[in-house]
This record gives sequence, structure tokens and C-alpha cells, in this order.
Amino acid sequence: MAADGAARPVPDYPITSVDHALRLVLLLQREGALGVRDAAVALGVSPSKAHRLLAMLVYRGFADQGPDRRYHPGPVLHRTPHAAASVVTLRQLARRHLEALVDEVDETVNLTILSGTAVHFILTVQADRALRSGDRTGASLPAHRTSGGKVLLATLAEEELAAVYAGVAGVELEALLVELEQVRRRGYAINDQQTETGLSAVGVLVPAPAGVAPAAVSIASPTGRFERGRIPSWVRALRVTADRIADELTRAHRSG
Repeated sequence: MAADGAARPVPDYPITSVDHALRLVLLLQREGALGVRDAAVALGVSPSKAHRLLAMLVYRGFADQGPDRRYHPGPVLHRTPHAAASVVTLRQLARRHLEALVDEVDETVNLTILSGTAVHFILTVQADRALRSGDRTGASLPAHRTSGGKVLLATLAEEELAAVYAGVAGVELEALLVELEQVRRRGYAINDQQTETGLSAVGVLVPAPAGVAPAAVSIASPTGRFERGRIPSWVRALRVTADRIADELTRAHRSG
């Protein structure tokens, strides 16, 4: 029986793994929290398979794992229709500017937004190089480890940060506050292999009008090419790109 009360036919060729993942999403929406064993029993699968499914939901932002080791609804399930609409606009307006930035720096570029303690990658434009950062479109990562996440967290007041990270395991709030203050002073953030060994990134904030999802744009590069001497020129290019995206967002917001 569907959520609207109407019976829906079973597909001719059902994909069990997809069905399991979608059932977990519905359980998270309805129950609010799930343990691995709860999920395994609900699906009739082994705990190891339930754990793998939940891990994929975390990766795609449909679930978060709390300090109690239980899984809770993730940032994707918390989004409002208004936020979703603004993200679509942001992605559409930003694409050509990200493509121009990739042409300039010859490295992969990401556009991210903040959702709780995670950043969601809404657009990746990859460099045309054999060794490059992967396409992370649709993925979610801990905000305090990514360059884009750090510049977005730096827009929050200390009280907001304390509330966001209350009870979050593995985060030293005082150390994070010190780092974010440094990000505010210099106007950019660095991720030096904090999310993935061999990958580094630098990010800046996209200043956006009220009612539009705050965003960050970042350059991601294999660490071997991430030379400190290149950071100033990359930051300048990022700021130009961020300002161009912001100008388009402002015009779209006024006309809308």
C-alpha cells in the first residue's frame, strides 16, 4: 500500500537491493532512528548487509550515524521544498562559472552546501586529466573536514556551532572554533588529506542573498600537485568565481 493509500503494482523486474535501501529511507522517516539490528530484522537480511546499506545511505546524505551508533535521518531528508528549489537554481547558475574555473586552474572544482554537520556536493566539474579528484556530486561528507564545509561553518556564530555539534562524537569543539576563526580571518579554508589520503582542497564562500542556500566553491587536487605556492592564485580565482555566481544568484532572486 502506498503512502497515499493507493495500492501500487510490484514491478515486473524488482531490484531487491534498491527496494531494501528505499525501505530503510522510509523507516528512517517514520521511526526517526534505527540500529543495525533493527534494520536487519525489518528487511529480513543479515546485520552485515544492513550495515552496508546504511553506510550507503550515510554516504548519499539520507542518514547520519549518531554518537549512540544508531542511524538517524540525514540532511537529504531534512530539506524543505524551498531549499531544494534554491539548490536547483544554484546548480544551474553556477555550472558555466565552475567550468570556466576548471579551464583556468586545470583541476576539479566542487560546489557544496551545508546541512547540519555535513556538506552535500551538489555539483562537480572534473578536470580533463588522468590523475584527478573524483566526481562527488550527490555525496555528503563531514563539514569540519572539508574546505567548503569549513568556510560554511565559519558563517555560524559560536552558539550555533555549539548547538550543531552537541553530542557529535569525534569533534573537538574548541579546536574547531580556533580553526574556523582562522578561516574567517584569511577568507578561505584548506582540507589537507582530511577526507581522503592523497587529496587536498581549498575553498571559499559564495556570498548569497537571503532565501538562497549558502554555498562554497572549492578546488580539489591530488596532494602531489597541491603546492602551497599555488594557493594564493587559486584563492583569487575561487573568489572571482564565487562573486560571479553570487551576482547571478542576486539577479535571479530579484527577478523571481
